[in-house]
Amino acid sequence: MNRIVFDTPVGALGLEEEGGALRRLYLPNQPAERLGEETPVLTRGRAELLEYFRGERRAFTLPLDPRGTPFRRRVWDALAAVPYGQTVTYGELARQIGSPRAVRAVGQANHHNPLPILLPCHRVVGADGSLTGYAGGLELKRFLLALEGAEYGKK
Repeated sequence: MNRIVFDTPVGALGLEEEGGALRRLYLPNQPAERLGEETPVLTRGRAELLEYFRGERRAFTLPLDPRGTPFRRRVWDALAAVPYGQTVTYGELARQIGSPRAVRAVGQANHHNPLPILLPCHRVVGADGSLTGYAGGLELKRFLLALEGAEYGKK
């Protein structure tokens, strides 16, 4: 396992790689320390994230390998399909994965997302369009949605 930490406009982020794929992204409120070597995947991950923060990247091309239950992986796959600058509700996400009654479980899968930003759980909002919890805090969620030009609010 290898990990780098680097500065971004939102604070220090950490990226963790194992077996040629990213396993985890640490947000500024989730302390991480450098570990092992900087690999080509980590170098590319840092570059793509910095491009994203400069408004130059709308989609990531990184190999991702988040670890989780089959249900959580379905949710994370659905997150990856939410377009840049758009939002989706927890209920819509539950319907998209074929589990319309699993709204709370979708919320828990988002809470346990090991690759926030890359698997854009910040694009998930409440049923009324309001901002709801985010591992990095609501200010970071607001910042990311504003960066993408996403509209949210009361529906």
